[in-house]
Amino acid sequence: MTGKTIATCTWRALGWEGDDSCRLARVDQGWLLIGHARFRDDLGYAALDYTVRCDENWHTISADLAGLHGDLEVRVRIEHGSNGWILNGDMQPDVEAADDLDLSFTPATNLMPLRRLRASGQRDIRLRAAWLRYPQAVLHPLDQTYVVLEEDGNISYASEQNGFSTTLEVDETGFVTRYPGLWQGEVQHAG
Repeated sequence: MTGKTIATCTWRALGWEGDDSCRLARVDQGWLLIGHARFRDDLGYAALDYTVRCDENWHTISADLAGLHGDLEVRVRIEHGSNGWILNGDMQPDVEAADDLDLSFTPATNLMPLRRLRASGQRDIRLRAAWLRYPQAVLHPLDQTYVVLEEDGNISYASEQNGFSTTLEVDETGFVTRYPGLWQGEVQHAG
């Protein structure tokens, strides 16, 4: 099931060779992100395709990651349910309380908390993400804060475990269009 396309975002990596494109679609039971990340790092060239499934309220249900990275074949399956997070069939107890999935190689997964922030009408959202620090096949906890800045509507973003903070520019869809020093994106809205 591919759903009805809402928007597509294409990002260009800043400071390294890479790009990413992601389609946001509305499906019967929620939302679907279908993306294609291409980049070069110490392991070689990576061609990764990812699919993230969310419920009606933008909570991650499952994700699949497949492709090639250098000489390695990549296959990752992540599921989230009442028993917690499961990665390739193994329970991930360190992220049991996580609300979201964060795929480290793409800005696409910032979409879920940003959509919930917009829907809440609140000024900020604090959450724990199950962070796939790719190429590791383990989920780590990542405590995140998103705050709407009153002066321009941009988003102040911070993640605790890696001490990272920045100001994100975000499209009305919830896609990040500017991730300073990391990504520059452009959104095309469906007609």
